[in-house]
Amino acid sequence: MNTIEKHPCFNKEASKHYGRVHLPVAKSCSISCNYCHRDYDCPNESRPGVTSGLLSPEDAVDRIYEVKRFFNDISVAAVAGPGDSLAEPRNTMKTFELVKKEFPEIILCMSTNGLDLAENLEELKEKRVNFITVTLNAIDESIAQKIYRYVNYKGIVYTEKDAAKLLLDRQINGIEKAVKKGFTIKINSVLIPGVNDFHIKDISDKVKKLGVYLFNVMPMIPAEKSYFYKTGVKGASRKDVAGITKDIEGINIMDHCRQCRSDAAGLLGEDLSKKLSEREEDLRCECKKMPC
Repeated sequence: MNTIEKHPCFNKEASKHYGRVHLPVAKSCSISCNYCHRDYDCPNESRPGVTSGLLSPEDAVDRIYEVKRFFNDISVAAVAGPGDSLAEPRNTMKTFELVKKEFPEIILCMSTNGLDLAENLEELKEKRVNFITVTLNAIDESIAQKIYRYVNYKGIVYTEKDAAKLLLDRQINGIEKAVKKGFTIKINSVLIPGVNDFHIKDISDKVKKLGVYLFNVMPMIPAEKSYFYKTGVKGASRKDVAGITKDIEGINIMDHCRQCRSDAAGLLGEDLSKKLSEREEDLRCECKKMPC
């Protein structure tokens, strides 16, 4: 069976039968998004960047065994946060190496902001990673400038126009090279009302030309401590996404995304992360006492 037929994110039909496990081994992030705030120890909140704790690469293998006790048909293991998978790639690469050794049948997948993608493609290929998701929220520097506060590349912090130009150049370059090397690429674009909602079609046209397989538009969920939340930028809805994506043609559109946590596990619609975190006696979350 083709691996894409068993990937629940890249194949909607597969999501009905196969599960995934996200392994939160990536601590650091190289960019600052205005809608993001990475949180820990909060099993009652579901959005990208949230996890109930960090794992070492060795713990990540144990995590898969634990998940399979609840749901055995895990076809994909992914590194998707809570930081960026390639900001400090050592843990990510080690995790892929250990997982593939222990579970050779599992598909390896990774999410990244794309800043450091191009220079890590050879090693990702060596680790037998097949699928990569890149978050690309703009292809115009003036729009990107409104979304990112800074970019930290090789120890130098860039802001404003310099940050936007650097990030976009490296994202497009990384995506283009990844496609040419045979990776199956998905693009995540966060729909931000009043910021990039009018720009989504431009992004889809660009990535279509680059040979991207799947385009996923996600409604922005502004984290409570994020810059956009504090300044009153409103989130988007799935209805907003449907209205914008209905006229996009020539590229596969993902319409079953659940905007998963960094420690999500199981079927897309039945996340086991909360159940698993409750088994960890050393993790506590005050929000468990309140409705979320």
